Amino acid sequence: MDLGLKDRVYVVTGATRGLGNATARALLADGAKVVISGRDEQRVADAAAGLGPDAAGLAVDNGDPDAPARLVAAARDRFGGFDGILVSVGGPPPGFIADNSDDQWRTAFESVFLGAARLARVAAAELEPGGVIGFVLSGSVYEPIPGLTISNGLRPGLAGLAKSLAVELGPRGVRVVGLLPGRFDTDRVRELDALSADPEATRAAAESRIPLRRYGTPEEFGRAAAFALSPAASYLTGVMLPLDGGARHGF
Repeated sequence: MDLGLKDRVYVVTGATRGLGNATARALLADGAKVVISGRDEQRVADAAAGLGPDAAGLAVDNGDPDAPARLVAAARDRFGGFDGILVSVGGPPPGFIADNSDDQWRTAFESVFLGAARLARVAAAELEPGGVIGFVLSGSVYEPIPGLTISNGLRPGLAGLAKSLAVELGPRGVRVVGLLPGRFDTDRVRELDALSADPEATRAAAESRIPLRRYGTPEEFGRAAAFALSPAASYLTGVMLPLDGGARHGF
């Protein structure tokens, strides 16, 4: 199936590793060009080099007010266009309500929520019909995840933002999608599992609650995300797409 990605230009934030990086790889594999970002300059440079000549990297923090304009400018300057963005950011610190400080909440809000809102606002002003804004959210949009209180507080709000944007931007032909990853075999999830007394038992228990009985691979997420961002999904907007091996049982 031709996804229609050839020579389209996307920005993928938080893409030095994990799900963002896997999405960048999937987009490139189908002919797109990609600008990736992350906070660490060396990691960004290494990741962009590993993706090949149709990828460029920019070291910026999603919470930086100048980040959106810089990322769109990088896409236009390097590849001559801007067709969409996938807003991904590393998860905020784990913990229960008593564990997280005000500073942790403020930092997470700036990066996870306000940064994403700014990126979407700038992207919305720059995108032509056929453009797309995607958000990497979480299964916590539908059901809180124990021990991830900050994420549980912020991700559903972003889902609401995405739904609102889909209504606002639809008449212009710009789509908005939310991707809700469950348990994927990424550094982030392994780090969360490692917080337990028995990481292997924790993973086994989590897998037993997934109908496919395993964690997803980043590549599986990347392929699904690339489709959702592609012209092949041209009538898909305003959706919250669970990518979780069937872990969400509700309709």
